Amino acid sequence: MKKTAIIGSNPKTNNYAFKAAQMLQAHGHEFVPIGIGAGEVLGQQILNIVDQPKVPELDTVTLYINPQRQSDWYDYLISLEPKRIIFNPGTENQELKNKAESAGIECVEACTLVMLSVGNF
Repeated sequence: MKKTAIIGSNPKTNNYAFKAAQMLQAHGHEFVPIGIGAGEVLGQQILNIVDQPKVPELDTVTLYINPQRQSDWYDYLISLEPKRIIFNPGTENQELKNKAESAGIECVEACTLVMLSVGNF
């Protein structure tokens, strides 16, 4: 299964990042919630992105922060060395995509929830 960092996680259950955690878990994927605020998602502590936590053996980063907020984290996201980054609707960012692709990271503009629903995650 694909270990996935959810960037923009928060404990609000109506948030798309939270819904992604639910679906990832339901499909048997390990998820790592990373965000700014404290709290937990489905029993897992949200790791503070400011601390730039290491996430070993990471397959996927799925983004739930808008492009203006991403620029502070370009180097961190690339340092995680994921195999791919999923740019969910509203998170598309050509600058980050170029940097990631230059580092050998696949970039996908898609919805994590839809990908899981249709079986092409």
